[in-house]
Amino acid sequence: MDADDLKADLREYLQTARDALTWKLSGLSEYDVRRPLTPTGTNLLGLVKHLTGCEIGYFGDVFGRPIPEPPHWLTDDAEPNVDMWATADESREEILGHYLRACAHSNATIDELDIDAVGRVASWPEGRRTVTLHRILVHMLAETSRHAGHADIVRELVDGAVGLRTDQRGLPFDNRVWWAAHRDRVERAARDAEQANGRFA
Repeated sequence: MDADDLKADLREYLQTARDALTWKLSGLSEYDVRRPLTPTGTNLLGLVKHLTGCEIGYFGDVFGRPIPEPPHWLTDDAEPNVDMWATADESREEILGHYLRACAHSNATIDELDIDAVGRVASWPEGRRTVTLHRILVHMLAETSRHAGHADIVRELVDGAVGLRTDQRGLPFDNRVWWAAHRDRVERAARDAEQANGRFA
C-alpha cells in the first residue's frame, strides 16, 4: 500500500466514526441530546463538542493551520470540562455546525499534506511532541471511535436506538422482546457466578 492509499484508508475509517457519532443526535429532543447518563455527565452534545476541539487542535494547530473563528468554548480561559456539555443557550445546530466545519478543515489538512508531514503537539510529553500526519490520523481515528462508542451506549440508554448507521444496526436481531430476554439471561448468569463465589446473600 502506498502513502496515498494509506492516507485514504485512514480518512475513510475516520469519516465512518464521525458519521456514527453524528447520527446519534438524530430524532432526539433537546433534553435527550444534552442529558447526562453517567456519573461523570457523559452526554451526546458534549461528545460532539469535545471532538470538535480535537479535530481543530490535532489537524489544525498541530500543523500550523489554525481554523478561522474557532468556537467560543476553545479559549485559554474557558472553564474546565466546558467542552463536555452543552449550555441551554448553545443550540444543537450551532454545536453540530462547528463540528462539521472542524471536520471539513481537518479534511483539507489531510488532503493537502503528505502523510509524513511533521507537526507538533505542544501538550504532549517531551519526546512525543513531534508527530506526523500519519500519527495524528491514527490518534484521531482512535479518539473518534472511542467517543462514538460512548455515544452508542448513551443513545441506547435514551431510546434503545443502536448501530453504526441508521441503515445498519449491526445486531443479529431487531426484536426488543428478544433483547429484553437476553439482557435478563446475562443478568442471571452474572448473579449466578457471583453467588457461586459466595458474594450474594
